Amino acid sequence: MNGSSRAALHVRGLSHAFVRDEVLSGIDFRVRAGEVVALVGPSGCGKTTLLHLAAGLLKVQDGQVDNHFASTAFMFQQPRLLPWKTALDNIALSLKAAGVRRAERHFRARELALRLGLAHRDLDKFPHQLSGGMQSRVALARALVLAPELLLLDEPFSALDVGLKEELYRLLLAHQAERHLGVLMITHDLMEAVRLSDLILVMAPAPGRIVCRFELDRAAASRDDGWVYRHTAELLQTRAVRASFGLPPVVAAAPSPPGAGRAHAQVDTGLRLIVPPVPPVAVAGGKRCG
Repeated sequence: MNGSSRAALHVRGLSHAFVRDEVLSGIDFRVRAGEVVALVGPSGCGKTTLLHLAAGLLKVQDGQVDNHFASTAFMFQQPRLLPWKTALDNIALSLKAAGVRRAERHFRARELALRLGLAHRDLDKFPHQLSGGMQSRVALARALVLAPELLLLDEPFSALDVGLKEELYRLLLAHQAERHLGVLMITHDLMEAVRLSDLILVMAPAPGRIVCRFELDRAAASRDDGWVYRHTAELLQTRAVRASFGLPPVVAAAPSPPGAGRAHAQVDTGLRLIVPPVPPVAVAGGKRCG
């Protein structure tokens, strides 16, 4: 086992406040190499603050954030490309900052961009000449070009249409599997979390806290649309998930008449609710999910 395989991001007892506004309370989780962890919750539950703390962009006030990955990259919700630089130079920017020579950084940036679906002609364009989907590809390439061991994603696909999302999902998963990359992503989209992640952490607001944890036992690359839709619907039937997003409780189904058979056979769902939790992943506050 190499050092990368043993690497992990550990968050323990993390709490945070802005003046008197408690944003996060008692956050505990772990991201290991080769694992995709999704933080899911409604707007205002502190997801972005939590990601910024994990990235070291905010100072930890209470608790611990221990990042044992050798390198970390961050992909923001907006592409944040430099408008005066070409797509190729935007991708190669971090390599330039790392002191990589021009010919080498352009070679590495171009090679990765082509793998992510950009054409040679696109790389000579400036950001305003690129579509939103192309800008997202450039931003993803910029994050990956340094071959980070940990990738932090701040809802980078939220503004894209369904087709572009699916394409970028496939590209990201292929790269993640090839590089054994650890990924921590935040999203308010349950279907996106079910599509991409190995572990889903559901957050509730006021203050932001983890109220439920779900493990998905099928490899992300083998999840078809039916599997994703079915398990998203299953998550939406969970009491803690509905409460987190402010949805009304599920109305109990009427009991079947005596002698009536079940319409469908019981199947293995592939979605496991962690109760009781498996250390060091612990259900926040010892609460049960339902």
